[in-house]
This record gives sequence, C-alpha cells and structure tokens, in this order.
Amino acid sequence: MKHVVDLSWKQKMTFEADMDGHKLVLDANPESGGDDLGPRPKKLMLAALAGCTGMDVIMILKKMKVEPEEFHVIVEGDVADEHPKKYTQMKVVYQFKGAGLPLDKLEKAVQLSEEKYCGVSAVYKAALDLTTEIRIVE
Repeated sequence: MKHVVDLSWKQKMTFEADMDGHKLVLDANPESGGDDLGPRPKKLMLAALAGCTGMDVIMILKKMKVEPEEFHVIVEGDVADEHPKKYTQMKVVYQFKGAGLPLDKLEKAVQLSEEKYCGVSAVYKAALDLTTEIRIVE
C-alpha cells in the first residue's frame, strides 16, 4: 500500500494539499511571508499523532463497551532551538471525562494504540522521546 498527497502551491507561502479528495490549506504566518490561511506543516505532525492514536483509543474502548462523555488528545511538541527546528520530544495527554470510567480499560486502550496500532506513534517513537499521560476529569 502507498499513500500519496498532492501539494500544490497557490500564492506566496500558501499551499493546498489534496488527500484522497480532502483539501487542506497550509500557510506561513505574515512574519514568514504568508497570509495565515492555514496551519503550519510542522504542527500537522502533532495533529497526525493525535488523530491516529485518538481514533485507535475510541475504537478499542467501544469494543470494551466503554464510552466517555468527552475525550481529548492533547499533543505537545518541544522544538529544537537550532536548525533544523525539529521536534525533539512529544507528550501525548489522553483526557477523558465521564463518571465511573474504568482506569484499567483506559490504560489498556492507550497501551494498545501506542504499542500495536498507531503507525504515526511507531514512527515518532523511533525519532524522538514520546511520553504519555492519562487524565480523567469530572
């Protein structure tokens, strides 16, 4: 299997990515010559990780018959000071809301995503320090 993204330059620093018919605009901030019409490419790495593991966790929890009222995946990335300004570390915070949520099942779903299912997580773990936190809020 091969994934393909077609990125086309629109103007200044604005690009449009076509991913399976879905369009996503990327741009730079005005200080970098852009018009701030979309997210920066590097932050999409955080979104890719959040989306990949978030979908895994919800799918696994549904199979376990656990459904939180709310679920957020917050990904924080530390950026190097020197060029290339790459991510050196990421932290994934899984934030669940709901009464009586079974912590053992939440932990198992997160573990399965991070160790078995999430391809984005697997790539990032090989390149940087990746840590996890689980929070349950009332």
